[in-house]
Amino acid sequence: MKIVALDGYTLNPGDLNWIDIEEFGELTVYERTPAELVVERCKEAVVILTNKTAINKEMIGQLPQLKFISVLATGYNIVDVSAAREKGVVVSNVPGYGTASVVQLTFALMLEHFNQVSLHNQAVKAGDWVNSKDFSFTKTPLHELQGKTIGIIGFGSIGRQVCDVATVFGMHTLAYSRTKTNQGNRINFDWAELDSLLSKSDVITIHCPLTDETKGMINKSTLALMKKTALIVNTARGPIINENDLAEALNQETIGGAALDVLSKEPPEKDNPLLKSKSCIITPHIGWATVEARGRLMNGTVANVKSFIEGKPVNVVN
Repeated sequence: MKIVALDGYTLNPGDLNWIDIEEFGELTVYERTPAELVVERCKEAVVILTNKTAINKEMIGQLPQLKFISVLATGYNIVDVSAAREKGVVVSNVPGYGTASVVQLTFALMLEHFNQVSLHNQAVKAGDWVNSKDFSFTKTPLHELQGKTIGIIGFGSIGRQVCDVATVFGMHTLAYSRTKTNQGNRINFDWAELDSLLSKSDVITIHCPLTDETKGMINKSTLALMKKTALIVNTARGPIINENDLAEALNQETIGGAALDVLSKEPPEKDNPLLKSKSCIITPHIGWATVEARGRLMNGTVANVKSFIEGKPVNVVN
C-alpha cells in the first residue's frame, strides 16, 4: 500500500520520525507539495497525509486508488470532505492534540502584551540597565492580569482550559458559545452574549472554529464595542478577524492591542496591514508546534491509519 505525506516538514522537521507509519506500507514523505504536483505525487496513493496542502474535488476525482486522507491537524477545511465522501474516501483528523500548547501560547501572548518582556530584554541588551541611574526602570506601563475580565469566544476544550488558567491568575471570565453547558463548578465565571462580552472584557481571546458564521466576526462594528484599552488575542483561525478593520482600530488606538498567532493567509502577503500596525504582536502559527504537541499529532496519525487499515476508522469527519 502506497502512503504519501504531502507536507511533512512542519509536523516533523527532523526531531520526530515516521517509523510507525512506515510499518503500514510504502511511505513517501515530501517536505512540501505545490498544488500542481498533488495529483502526480499521489496518483498511486491509497493513503494521503496532509497538513495544509489542499485536496479539492478535482484532485480527488483524479486519484482512483485513494481510499483514506488523514489530516495532520484538527481543522480539516483544506480537504473537500463532501467530494471525498462521494468517492468513498474516508477523511480523519486528529482532535485535541494541541490543546495544552495553544493554551500556553495564548497566555504567552497576553503576558508579552502586559509585561513587555521582549522590549525590556532588548533594552537591557542595548545597555539601558548598565547606564541606568536607578536599580530598576520600565520602558512602558506594565499591568497585571489579576482583576481583569477575560472574554473567551468559543468554549470547547481549549476555551475551557484558558478559563482554568485565567481563574488561577485571578481573572473574571465571560464566555460566549453556541451551546451553554453547566459551568456551576467555576468561580468568577458568567456566560455572555457576544456584544456584552466585547464591551466588558479587558482581554478577548478567540477559540472557536472558522465557519460561515464566525468568518469576519471581529470587524469594524464589533471592534467598536471594545474598551479602548482592550487586547484581542487570536490563536484560532485568521479569517475570523477582518484584518483591515483590526489594523485601522490599532492604528487609530481605538483598542489597546492585538496578539495574533494566525492570519487570513499564511504565510502572509508582505502588504498585510497588520505587519506594520501599532501594538500588534504576531507569531507564525506556532500554537500547535511544540515538540510535545507534534508528538501527540504523530501518534494520533498512526492511530488513524492503523484503524483505517483494520476497517474501523476513527476521528472520521465526513
